[in-house]
Amino acid sequence: MSATPKITLEQWASFVAVVDEGSYAKAAELLNKSQSTVSYAISRLEEHLGGQVLKLNGRKAELTDLGEVMVRKARKLLDEADGIEQLAACVSRGWESEVVIAVDVVYPVSDVLEAIEVFNERGEKATRIRFLETSLSGTDEALFQGTADLVIAPRVPPGFIGEQLDSVEFIAVAHKEHPLNQLDRAVTLEELAQTRQVVMRDTGIKRQQDAGWLGSEQRITVSHFSTSVEVIRRKMAFAWLPSGYIQKELASGEFKPLNLEQGQRRTLSLFLINARGERAGPGVKLMMNIFLERVKKK
Repeated sequence: MSATPKITLEQWASFVAVVDEGSYAKAAELLNKSQSTVSYAISRLEEHLGGQVLKLNGRKAELTDLGEVMVRKARKLLDEADGIEQLAACVSRGWESEVVIAVDVVYPVSDVLEAIEVFNERGEKATRIRFLETSLSGTDEALFQGTADLVIAPRVPPGFIGEQLDSVEFIAVAHKEHPLNQLDRAVTLEELAQTRQVVMRDTGIKRQQDAGWLGSEQRITVSHFSTSVEVIRRKMAFAWLPSGYIQKELASGEFKPLNLEQGQRRTLSLFLINARGERAGPGVKLMMNIFLERVKKK
């Protein structure tokens, strides 16, 4: 009597891909496989489990009750398998071929570049550094999808541990000649909501966020704070900007903090997160120590 075939990692990966992408077609595109191959993998998976894990609602694939339970197990299994492969590769090479750092755009670029310079002096010369600039949910996705080894983010998602790295002060500002700075009284929240605001584009794909946006349709969405500074300089809008990006403009008086009834200044904490945990190689550990050493020197 032949043994019952076991569920393969490929079948689990196909299942998770369909759940994440919402359809068999998109999952097939993500996995670079044919849709029939993905469908077959799910069929074999359901055959082994003895029940449906997915059901179709139009073209959208949705989880069944069994699927809700199994997708959590599948993610954990795939993560452990990925960890075994990474650990083996790390041991065989000694050092990682690449260390990927995902950094939320609120953290100063100059600090990241200085840390990379120190790494180049003290680390393995063959190890490449890849620096990803992310914002809002895009920073979380770098963790959840495993695309980064180290992450600098304003929050630590569940399941990860972060080290307090720094804090960034945000100031509500506009050009000195902007109408909001011409008032001889405090600006109300209602007036702000009726005024064009610069907001940061969310680099995430799965879920879009608008941090700090007041709800007005009058907004300019940008990808980096340096662009926000240029928008403010042209008197086109107001924004909450990190004080480190606008020190020169504030000192010269070109930009003025808005006289708000409340909330003129905000402080955002930043955390350094080792996305690889115990699987981190020497390159990731070195880079993490370099960032933490910088904190102690401040």
